[in-house]
Amino acid sequence: MKKICFTVTNDLNYDQRMIRICSTLSAAGYQVVLIGRTKKNSPPLVSRNFKQKRLNCFWEKGKLFYVEYNVRLFFYLLFTYFDAVCSIDLDSILSGYWAATFKRKIKIYDAHEFFTEVPEVVKRPTVQKAWEWIGRQTIPKYTYCYTVCDSLKEVFRAKYQVDFEVIRNVPFRSLETASNPAKAAPFTLLYQGVLNDGRGLEELMHALTKVDQLQLKIAGEGDLSDKLRALCKELKLEDKVEFLGYLSPEALKKETLEADIGINLLQNKGLNYYYSLANKFFDYIQALKPSINMNFPEYAHINQQHEVSVLVDNLKPESLILALNKLSQNPVLYQKLQKNCVKARKIYVWEKESEKLLNFYAAVFNNT
Repeated sequence: MKKICFTVTNDLNYDQRMIRICSTLSAAGYQVVLIGRTKKNSPPLVSRNFKQKRLNCFWEKGKLFYVEYNVRLFFYLLFTYFDAVCSIDLDSILSGYWAATFKRKIKIYDAHEFFTEVPEVVKRPTVQKAWEWIGRQTIPKYTYCYTVCDSLKEVFRAKYQVDFEVIRNVPFRSLETASNPAKAAPFTLLYQGVLNDGRGLEELMHALTKVDQLQLKIAGEGDLSDKLRALCKELKLEDKVEFLGYLSPEALKKETLEADIGINLLQNKGLNYYYSLANKFFDYIQALKPSINMNFPEYAHINQQHEVSVLVDNLKPESLILALNKLSQNPVLYQKLQKNCVKARKIYVWEKESEKLLNFYAAVFNNT
């Protein structure tokens, strides 16, 4: 039985993508360990069919956190048996790279995002150069890599001269039926995900001050949690906006099913957002919820094939208001997009995508 260690820098309970990956590999007979970190407000770990390990760190964020975490992770891996270590994104790659190299084990890189192009990194050139250096020193030395969409695959191939497989971040199949598109107002908007810079939530709140019969639920926390709550009060949107905080995958699915419109807005502050293909986009499809997304390459490509969402070119108030009214006030369009979701959700499901994952890992171990 091959043992694989997966490394992330987040809390483990809310990482739906890693839960799917680790659960699938564990069910296929691999011995899996998902390694993350403990935060001050971390709840107890939810029992899974794979092993989970949290590392305790003194620092919570910033450069010192990344240094401390990677040092702790390196020594944990050094004294832990494994056949392969899979580093998720650049923030945990150094420890995985050096531990696997030292022990002559297999190195795998999982690029969940274009890490050097996230807004928090792009706006700090010195920090960006440091992460760019880490990428150049490690990724070209990897044989086994995968990412979440075709755009990033091509970008990484050009940047690092390494081939990447594509394993999309899609949900498990849902059998829920479509809700009534002619429901009485108000319509409920749902944003799920991290509350970080460039997610379009400030702009959306400003747009909500100019439209009626719409309510917004925000599921998640992040760097902008306090700022967004303050803005909500400033704009007097307490009756229109509800902050749900962190939700378990099960609770989040329930909220998605009860919502009417999914929200996935992004500022073009870096290539990570421009080439993104977020899991929430597929979660909305699976729940049969038309959504509002950016007119970026991956979303535009899928929408051309299936038309499951309304795309916006920018986050100007008039663009958002037009999109919101388009979906909430046009039941014919809403029902059309919802019917298209019924077809699309049969394609973008983890039951199909997991086959690629299993084939990838079978090839990894068959080639060694």
